[in-house]
Amino acid sequence: MTTGSATATTGSATATTDPRRRRPDPAEQRPSPPLEAPVLATEYHEDDVVVVVAAVVTSSVLASSKRRRERGESGGGEREEKAVAAAGEGEERGDRMASSSSSSSSAGRRLAGNLSLRPGVASIIPGLPDDVAAVILCLLTFPDQSRLRATSRAWRLLLSAATLLPLRRSLRLPRRHLLCLFPTDPSLASPILLDPAAPTAWWSLPPIPCSPQHYGLANFAAVAVGGQIYVLGGSRFDARSYPLDNPSPSAAAYRLDLALSRHRWERLPDMRVPRGSFACAPAPSGGVIVAGGGSRHPTFPSYGSRTSGVELYDAAARAWRVTAAMPRDRAGCVGFVAHGAGDGREDEFWVMGGYHGYTTVGGVVPSDVYCRDAVALGLWSGKWREIGDMWEEWERERLGPVAVISAEDGRVTEVFMLDGHDIFRYNFSSNSWSKEATLRRKIPNTQSCGFIAMNGELYVLTSAKLPVETSSPWKQSKKRLALEFQVYNPAAKMWRVLTTHPPVNVPIDFRTAALCTVEL
Repeated sequence: MTTGSATATTGSATATTDPRRRRPDPAEQRPSPPLEAPVLATEYHEDDVVVVVAAVVTSSVLASSKRRRERGESGGGEREEKAVAAAGEGEERGDRMASSSSSSSSAGRRLAGNLSLRPGVASIIPGLPDDVAAVILCLLTFPDQSRLRATSRAWRLLLSAATLLPLRRSLRLPRRHLLCLFPTDPSLASPILLDPAAPTAWWSLPPIPCSPQHYGLANFAAVAVGGQIYVLGGSRFDARSYPLDNPSPSAAAYRLDLALSRHRWERLPDMRVPRGSFACAPAPSGGVIVAGGGSRHPTFPSYGSRTSGVELYDAAARAWRVTAAMPRDRAGCVGFVAHGAGDGREDEFWVMGGYHGYTTVGGVVPSDVYCRDAVALGLWSGKWREIGDMWEEWERERLGPVAVISAEDGRVTEVFMLDGHDIFRYNFSSNSWSKEATLRRKIPNTQSCGFIAMNGELYVLTSAKLPVETSSPWKQSKKRLALEFQVYNPAAKMWRVLTTHPPVNVPIDFRTAALCTVEL
């Protein structure tokens, strides 16, 4: 050990006295400094995820160009060879993975390869394999994907519905629902979309075309069929009619396709019968089925007509088809399609609740006569069957807001109702409602709320203006509209509460607002 130490010392002295005679030792060579890692700002607006994505992409481009300058590469054929080699390594790694993971990653590579083979399409994110970049962009929220389509041609092709939806299916990603909220008249206020995966990311849709003669649209129906949103009917005022305070039902129908890069409303053929406050649901054939309704308007809640007509919109033929009418007039009802609920596993269109007539209290004050029963239309036989009363007269006065949870194949598995502060579950076999859960936070009787199902969970929505913290105690505090979600998971029997700030300045009245879910 002593001799070795002396030798090492002598060698070190020799190297110090005459460095030109010393051969470079690989162990003593200092490695080249690594490339700078992408640096992101420590503070950014949490509502705009695009800032983070743009920063990562920019830093990735700078790092890639720096490597090409240091190595003297032109970035042409050698980059393509490296991409091919990376894809080959990815395939070798995929062979060692499970079969499901292998099929998902190979699907991403096939899709990325198809994008790269298109003329004029560069890599998706420089410095990353295209299959990894495709998965990253696929997992972004819908508002962020809509904003990022204009980044490049490769991103526009990848984030299109024709490419994105097959990729999500091949990766076996879970179903994804968006909340579409219509705060008020959609011809005056823009509908807004919310992705529950990012409760702070809102996306505004264009308003529907307005008419100079019609105003005050309310009690319309909003329903989504796939990635298409339908706005149907409603009750409104007509400036050309007399008297001016007499509301009239509307037969107008509009549709917006979220799969298109440019969102715009398309006018569809009008319904055969004008109606508002009616039952509506997506039809199994890809269209929309509507039933009942009338001309009631929130401004005059005690008057209005009613109808029992039923229509089915055929999206392929772009026409409305009249089917068998309900046993009696009914308005203010809710509807859904129950797959295999009828005799012989027939699909049925269920219509629940609503009102069918008027009575007077003391011979002066008008009052509605609410329906406690339900009716179901066989979509194959075209016949209605009446279902008995769902509750006793002393249990409740009328049916509350209803939300339906569907399975992966679209079959209705559970039907829930919000009655006061409690959530009830419907039992198809006994035709009765049983208590499921109680809200975490009580809602005052004077405050309205929304009730809808998304991603297998139940959402109870309330809105209020809450004070916003200011940077200085001397500044006057301001109030900002907040939307609170009380989310209940029926499978896990658990609650969670979310709060977000929608791009709306006026509190939302859920008695006139419309909600629907869009499944991607």
